[in-house]
Amino acid sequence: MIRKNKQLLVVGDRVLVKVEDGEQRTKVGLYLPSTAVDTQAVQGGDIVSTGPGLALPDLTDHGEDPWRTNDAGPDARYVPMQARVGDYALFFRKAAVEITFENEQFLVVPQSAILALVRDKDR
Repeated sequence: MIRKNKQLLVVGDRVLVKVEDGEQRTKVGLYLPSTAVDTQAVQGGDIVSTGPGLALPDLTDHGEDPWRTNDAGPDARYVPMQARVGDYALFFRKAAVEITFENEQFLVVPQSAILALVRDKDR
């Protein structure tokens, strides 16, 4: 995501979510129980950026220390992300990290904390 000549890159298997205010019915039509909304256990929002996924290790070069990892580099392979930009994500709030980028609030959420995705059928 680029704002004012600054680029915010999401790394690994994380997504950047634009926060939706806690309501019982989300803008995509999901109903959240009041217990989830009141305790902020579950939250939803639109995914605005995703990381590349988890980097797969290079198994061709074992060297003397097979447990050491090298930088992924430009030829790295990744486990693809299931979440995509534009999806609506419902996720565990406790796993999210709140950040402010160019005076706008976002949440960084690991893909493993996402409970459900709502994707536009036309995409």
